[in-house]
Amino acid sequence: MASKTTPSGSLSHRLSAMGLLVTLGIVYGDIGTSPLYVMKAITGATPLVTADYILGAVSCIIWTLTFQTTLKYVVLALRADNRGEGGILALYALVRRRGRMWLYLLAIIGASTLVADGIITPSITVLSAIEGLRAYEPSTPVIPIAIAILTVLFFIQQFGTHAIGKLFGPLMFVWFTMIGILGLAHIGNYLPILKAFNPWYAIHLLVTSPEWFLILGAVFLCTTGAEALYSDLGHCGKQNIRVSWIFVKTMLICNYLGQGAWVIKHAGDLHPGINPFYAIMPQAFLPIGITMATIAAIVASQALISGSFTIFSEAMNLHFWPRQRIKYPTDVKGQLYIPFINVSLYILCIIVILFFQTSSNMEAAYGLAITVTMLMTTLLLGCYLHYNRLNLWILVPVIGFFVLLEGIFFIANLAKFLHGGWVTMLLAGIICMVMYVWYNADKIRNSYVERRDIRNYFDIISDIKADESIGKFATNVVYMSKLSGKYDVEQKVLYSIIHKHPMRADHYWLVHTDYEDAPNERSYDFYELIPGTLYRLNLHLGFRVQPFVNLYLRQVIEDQVAAGHFSLQSGYASLRKHHVTGNFIFVFIKRVYAEFNVFTPKARFIMTIYNIVHHLKQSAPKALGLSTSNVFVEQVPLVVRQRKLERVKERQITDHTDQE
Repeated sequence: MASKTTPSGSLSHRLSAMGLLVTLGIVYGDIGTSPLYVMKAITGATPLVTADYILGAVSCIIWTLTFQTTLKYVVLALRADNRGEGGILALYALVRRRGRMWLYLLAIIGASTLVADGIITPSITVLSAIEGLRAYEPSTPVIPIAIAILTVLFFIQQFGTHAIGKLFGPLMFVWFTMIGILGLAHIGNYLPILKAFNPWYAIHLLVTSPEWFLILGAVFLCTTGAEALYSDLGHCGKQNIRVSWIFVKTMLICNYLGQGAWVIKHAGDLHPGINPFYAIMPQAFLPIGITMATIAAIVASQALISGSFTIFSEAMNLHFWPRQRIKYPTDVKGQLYIPFINVSLYILCIIVILFFQTSSNMEAAYGLAITVTMLMTTLLLGCYLHYNRLNLWILVPVIGFFVLLEGIFFIANLAKFLHGGWVTMLLAGIICMVMYVWYNADKIRNSYVERRDIRNYFDIISDIKADESIGKFATNVVYMSKLSGKYDVEQKVLYSIIHKHPMRADHYWLVHTDYEDAPNERSYDFYELIPGTLYRLNLHLGFRVQPFVNLYLRQVIEDQVAAGHFSLQSGYASLRKHHVTGNFIFVFIKRVYAEFNVFTPKARFIMTIYNIVHHLKQSAPKALGLSTSNVFVEQVPLVVRQRKLERVKERQITDHTDQE
């Protein structure tokens, strides 16, 4: 056996000024635009706004950012890095080999709710920013402007956003500095607002207020972007995230304190159309403020779109989602573009804007699904810490605290279900169903693969190669195998080589792609099973690596040619005389689900839905980067346990007249 291993490498970046600036532009778009709508949602949660109410609400914000964002994500979750990568699917990849089989349910529920709730992020942030124009002109057409901005944003994804992304860091630094200074300038309106740092005011408000669930539902909006701090670990590194969060949290709290002080001072003049975020800006500063808010909204939307591409790309390699076309607009590592996902997100964002009309209406729907994501992350994080042998006396109280906290937020957000939360939960349910069906259908299909030991067929394969009475199919025939063992081969592959037509070639390749838990693994195992005739190649790719089999196979062959284990010359004498390189034909055996198969009711349901969902799937040759290669596809039925049928019998003919 010859093997070659390429180190996966760590993407953790060292702490640096440039790293901190880039982190501001990548990580904090969502949570950084929360001040646009959080205080407006809080003032709209009660008909009577008092100083005690605002003081308690701001205290809830401060301690939510402290416990939920700082302690859980910045301090704890960033420790669970998968070779420098983060996010709920990277966390699942860390625990799936050591945990229970049902852990995949936590991963698909968390991923689907994250995507579903994220669909509202571009809509609510862009609408909230553009609604500031109504301070100048109440008849401003907010919806058309918001749709136009989103249209441009989604359109440019196909060209890559690397150049624009370089500007995000400095722009977000200006944004956070701006909102922090604006908040500090208004704390003097009501200095006792500083008492909000005392958690007693938060507890008192929640205990005494009958609308506590509405208050918490509004407060939770301040931390909806916390999941991005963990998901973007691979782009920025934990040290840059932790240090930059100190600055971001300080500026956010300053802004919330300033908005709270302004609301208390003007409590008697509030009306539903007032947004405290814009109200604390001087009138002459409004154009700059609205422009910066729009830019910050675009940054938040871009982060959501890029994050969605990453989630679905990982889901494909973890067998949670049908493999689809992926493009790479630039050479920047990790930047990808999935046309189907981009178009789907765009259409859904437009539908959300047209359905809810205003950011105030969206606030009633925003946050419900993301609480589910956070709960799933907490449970997977608990599994990870348990498998790493954290003392149970520490693990149980810590994870129990976050489950309780997020459970309370989930109950509070359930009040939003009938007011629009059902939209995100419906989207999450559809995405989750597709992931569940795809994962389990893949398991069902794999469970019925008939495994053979290819050593029992060495002689016949060698004889087929030497039999000149059989027309030669190709110099090199490459079979894509679902089995990873050195000598394991599907019965259907042997049927194709030996029985179907027989397949004569000079070299036979069995290639298997295995997706590793390490996110960026690129390695292979190579075996020469029959010298000069049969080869086995097992590719080991990380769940964030795209399976470009044609490119990786070429690299492997170059290594083997250099080592003298393989010859690239054509197997046809006339071509070999002119030193022509041998051709490669890739053979795919496509197993088609047949209705005559017998499944359990659950399996039958899964396979029925799979038959519908599989139309989203990109063809295997294209998915493996073989669209420009010579590909041969054979269709065979997915044969499982079949129905027992009565045997047909030969008719006994007694009428000799009919016989004549």
